[in-house]
Amino acid sequence: MTEFSDKILDWYALHQRELPWRGHPDPYAVWVSEIMLQQTRVEAVIPYFMLWMERFPNVRVLAAASEQDVLSLWEGLGYYSRARNLYKAARIVVDKYGGELPRDLTVLRKLPGIGRYTVGAIASMAFGLDVATLDGNLRRIFARVFDVAEPADAPAGEAILWALAERNLPQGRAGDYNQALMDLGASLCLPRKPICMLCPFNELCKARALGLQEQRPVLKPKAEVPHYTVTAAVLQRGGKILLAKRPSKGLLGGMWEFPGGKVENGETLESCLAREIQEELGSQIHIGETFGIYRHAYTHFRITLHAFLCELKAGEPKPVEATELAWVVPRDLSKYPMGKVDRQIARRLQ
Repeated sequence: MTEFSDKILDWYALHQRELPWRGHPDPYAVWVSEIMLQQTRVEAVIPYFMLWMERFPNVRVLAAASEQDVLSLWEGLGYYSRARNLYKAARIVVDKYGGELPRDLTVLRKLPGIGRYTVGAIASMAFGLDVATLDGNLRRIFARVFDVAEPADAPAGEAILWALAERNLPQGRAGDYNQALMDLGASLCLPRKPICMLCPFNELCKARALGLQEQRPVLKPKAEVPHYTVTAAVLQRGGKILLAKRPSKGLLGGMWEFPGGKVENGETLESCLAREIQEELGSQIHIGETFGIYRHAYTHFRITLHAFLCELKAGEPKPVEATELAWVVPRDLSKYPMGKVDRQIARRLQ
């Protein structure tokens, strides 16, 4: 044990959070929680985790579900590739490993959606193995306590931080150590305005001693986030609305949407929507009144979406680019998993 690990474990004994996946007897629960927690705050995850474990209490139930059921339960949590990968991995675990999450770290890491961080979290928390991990909270703590000036999101800086995590790992206490650091990063060693006076590392922290705690971790400059103008057709016929299912790979894969697309240079909103519907569905439409303007920020870009009430003019819609089409009465729109913007449109229709 190092001074670093002594301090964090002593702090954890007094201040650990009560979370529904901690102390759970099934490694599956730890796995689900760690996938949900990727890029998502604990407070947002807890209700999703509770519903998930009620609906899919073990890996066999998850593997036997449909992808649409999985995406429906995940809706609103974002980063939907996590749900698709969790589902794919569950089917592999059942088919190849008898429904038991493999303890072999090399095998574990080959499962969809499981990288080095998730392997460390599952191995230490679910299996009690002496394996370090490194999420955003841990990166921030190590960068501050040891004053790491290399960018944390560059290979050299990442290598330094992993080495620090492993060097201070207390044998036999890896699960507590990793969870303690996660709790500290979420409660005291915050990205902005860290609460240094209450931190167990307040005397050990090199960045604090230099007054650099808010300048650590160092990150590479971010590129400007692009903005796109997008259109969508609320296509109506006989009291039903047309939905299109996105391909399983890519952004919002497997989710349903109101068809449309991105405005190109020189296009009006209406000409864009007419072109997109022709390309996506092989149909011509009459574009009516607007049905709202919706804004959303994704990880790497932002959109402003203009929705229009539309009717068919010619050509029966076909899934040219979508994988499936469905004519849906408004009251049933909630049965189709959607991204946030499409769900806002659906709710307004309902």
